[in-house]
Amino acid sequence: MSLTVRFWGVRGSIAVPGASTARYGGNTSCIEVRCGDRLFILDAGTGIRALGNALIASSTPIEADMLFTHTHIDHVCGIPFFAPFYQPGNRFNLWLGGLSKGWGIEQALRQIMQAPMFPVALDIFKADLSFKDFHSGDDILTDSGFAIATAPLNHPGGATGYRIAYEGRSVAYITDTEHRPPGQDQNIVALCRDADLMIYDATYTDEEFPGYVGWGHSTWQEAIRVADAAHVKRLVLFHHDPGHDDKFMDKVAREAERGRGGTIVAREGLVLEV
Repeated sequence: MSLTVRFWGVRGSIAVPGASTARYGGNTSCIEVRCGDRLFILDAGTGIRALGNALIASSTPIEADMLFTHTHIDHVCGIPFFAPFYQPGNRFNLWLGGLSKGWGIEQALRQIMQAPMFPVALDIFKADLSFKDFHSGDDILTDSGFAIATAPLNHPGGATGYRIAYEGRSVAYITDTEHRPPGQDQNIVALCRDADLMIYDATYTDEEFPGYVGWGHSTWQEAIRVADAAHVKRLVLFHHDPGHDDKFMDKVAREAERGRGGTIVAREGLVLEV
């Protein structure tokens, strides 16, 4: 039974399409994970629009679980443009942990799809949507053959990291978290321990980081340190800063390869077998 990961959006903060980002991609966070015939969608940035179009073209009805790290706009702004939500017969579970008291995933999405910010409300969707709130740190979706563990991340307003385990293999998704030197975040190290693949927030470089303390992001060098501490097999750098063009990312790729052989810089369209 296969476990595959496909990247539909790899950028952080804001979409930056154009010639200077064409090779790595300008869409914001969205990853497709397939565990056999089970579909998971990690975050719903602008990259989810293309995923939705591909799903409609390939299969109906569509069933999936959507795992949100948090509801900052770059991670949810693709929701109104996800075509499968407009089709009856499709079914989705939407999962989110760690929001402030009184907020849940449904309330957050309704907030962005209302006047004066958007012309139509969440109720326009025809698919069956089930909203699942939980506490960061809970295990969710424990089922025959796979399980999902979670951990809180260090991000303004809160965020959640995920680990999907399936048939003896595992993928950890850690984005929008700020490291606090010295040492690594032990919640993250524990979540990623011995993972086959770790996707990590590498927005900044160590040199840039002091200018962005408090913004809730990490560096590609810290990604390597966490991967080493957790004995991760493969590391993927993710959530690229909108100011880092293809040339900059090429340099990161070269330096990351020297720092930890086999490190991958995520780009749109990349497919990995785990």
